[in-house]
Amino acid sequence: MKTMEILDNIPFDICLKDVVKSLKMSRKNQAIEKTILDLLEGAKRIANPKALYKVSYIEGREGDSVKIDGTIFMSKILKINLENAERVFPFIVTAGQELEGINKTKDDFMRVFCLDAIKEMILETAVRCLEEYLAKKFIPGKIARMNPGSLNDWPVSQQKALFSVFGNVEELIGVRLTESFVMVPIKSVSGIFFPTEVDFKSCMLCQRHSCSKRRAEYNPEMVKKYS
Repeated sequence: MKTMEILDNIPFDICLKDVVKSLKMSRKNQAIEKTILDLLEGAKRIANPKALYKVSYIEGREGDSVKIDGTIFMSKILKINLENAERVFPFIVTAGQELEGINKTKDDFMRVFCLDAIKEMILETAVRCLEEYLAKKFIPGKIARMNPGSLNDWPVSQQKALFSVFGNVEELIGVRLTESFVMVPIKSVSGIFFPTEVDFKSCMLCQRHSCSKRRAEYNPEMVKKYS
């Protein structure tokens, strides 16, 4: 069995209605809808979302750290979440650098805004695809994920450690890490999928209620578990 695999050309089915809903447009606007349709046509023609994952194993736990495939990750919350895990799945998913080739004029704010929403939806589709693929192939039971930078406990600087698990990520799927630990293309996400008996989402521990990417309500009881 491969320990590392790339899912390439991940399919996505996004329509005008999906994008309009994502943009929270309160009323019909033919000009904006025409822009969205034009961008969708371009995205469907060239997009190539990809997912890279690795089957990894816990090698040790000490203090607020956990060692995975020779790499040490510093996070109390991650360590607690992996207390009963032996096998985990580090991953990097991207909407793809191909989408950067879509024509967009910087001063056309609405076109840039619509394209950003489409890229985000493609990325979300790719992440769901990977999660479903892992669940079907490895049958780990219920799984959850953590992402560097989603909580102060696991800062974005830990991206460097996560990338090191895979080697040359840019060569593998076209994603590189800047000196400030930002992924390029920007519509990319990294993290670790892990088996869990309880529902866990980082949002449950975050009080930033206005976040547009919130996937779950803040849960004070969950906070107590990790304090």
